[in-house]
Amino acid sequence: GEESRVRILHLVLRTGQMCIADLELILDFTQTKTSRHLAYLKAAGLVRGKKVDQWMYYQVSPGYTDVLERLFGMMKKDAQLITDIKTYRT
Repeated sequence: GEESRVRILHLVLRTGQMCIADLELILDFTQTKTSRHLAYLKAAGLVRGKKVDQWMYYQVSPGYTDVLERLFGMMKKDAQLITDIKTYRT
């Protein structure tokens, strides 16, 4: 898979939901790049958006949580994914 989309999926799965602005800061992506990757993930049915006031929050679509948990469980030592979560927590 595309590394950027894997990173986005990992963050959304681990945090429960994220908005584009948070993803941009953590991943150091532009708004355009972040939106484009989220659009791909949404079109594939892997994530869904929920609008809260002016913010759009993305979450993993029901039915994909278990498979993504298993996938990311196999990648738990990936340095980039670990760094992304550490950045989120800061």
